[in-house]
Amino acid sequence: MKKEEWITVERPDYLGKHRNEKYQKWDKKYGKGNWRLVWKVGETFVDFLGVCALYEDAYFEFLRNNPDILNQLITEALNVYDDEPSNVESGFDYTKQETPRTHIQDIAIRRSLIRLGLWFRGEEIIRIRQEKGTHPLSITLSPGRVPFHRPDLIEKPEIEKWWYPRTVESFYQSNRVLQAKR
Repeated sequence: MKKEEWITVERPDYLGKHRNEKYQKWDKKYGKGNWRLVWKVGETFVDFLGVCALYEDAYFEFLRNNPDILNQLITEALNVYDDEPSNVESGFDYTKQETPRTHIQDIAIRRSLIRLGLWFRGEEIIRIRQEKGTHPLSITLSPGRVPFHRPDLIEKPEIEKWWYPRTVESFYQSNRVLQAKR
């Protein structure tokens, strides 16, 4: 049986709210099922759940190493979300993506709290989304601010947009590639 061969065709830019439009464009160009997004990690490629594991590890390390921020989070937050409060319904499942944007940081935070044996005790649902949130933790816990725990794995040159270099978001965006079937 012949093994599927994938070739890297581009390093896509930030998708954001245009994710579904890009997917349609790639379906038209390469054919449905003939392209995929993967993330380069060292000498291999991982799928979405693989990159989510590393993303989550960065949040876990950050929260574990910043007890004041961790305490503020569990004391003040009832839960967290990215672009819509409905993100809370994703719980611990990275594949539950109900909005046009991919939200990972909220799930990574929830899963990190479980790994730390902790949970939210606050009264406010906090938006974790750079300048879009109104709580101080919105920026502190933004993936564009949380440092990536393995900066040696970030592909160079780092893609530059709204996030800081060497952060979780930089890793996610800089390491993503579009591949098509050969």
